Amino acid sequence: MTATTTLQALMDHQAITDLIYRYCRAVDRLDIALGHSIWHADGIADYGAGYYQGPGKGVIDLICENHLLMLHHSHQVANVLIELDGDHAGSESYVQVTLRLQHQQTLQQISVWGRYIDSWSRRDNRWGLDKRTLVIDFDEIREVAAMGQHGLAQRDRTDPSYSVVGNHDT
Repeated sequence: MTATTTLQALMDHQAITDLIYRYCRAVDRLDIALGHSIWHADGIADYGAGYYQGPGKGVIDLICENHLLMLHHSHQVANVLIELDGDHAGSESYVQVTLRLQHQQTLQQISVWGRYIDSWSRRDNRWGLDKRTLVIDFDEIREVAAMGQHGLAQRDRTDPSYSVVGNHDT
């Protein structure tokens, strides 16, 4: 591998990793435009027959709509593995999703541990998601007690993170 191809591979790897992180930010901040920006126009999402199978941008709309019913939500990714093949790539990312909701008089927490299995392509010099399959490894729901009130986090572009990271859609 030449220095130029090594540098390109590192840049491609980082570009895809950034898109995976931006997905999490998009659904946690209910930033639909940002969520749409990670997909190619013909991208497909498979989150299981019981939740969503269809156009990639549609899953962003559905997740953000469902998250409006939640009090809090957080998506964390780790163990991001990416294999590059020219203008195509595959990745596996471990994900933990934590959701809080009020159910009658009970504060409940839903936790899901799974993996995003992604197919990517570079088109017009831009990486985008062609297909995402969500594999759920296990989940739980339980009653919890909050430790206190936390006032800074916002589920939109008024969140403090946008003042330092910016309002980038891609």
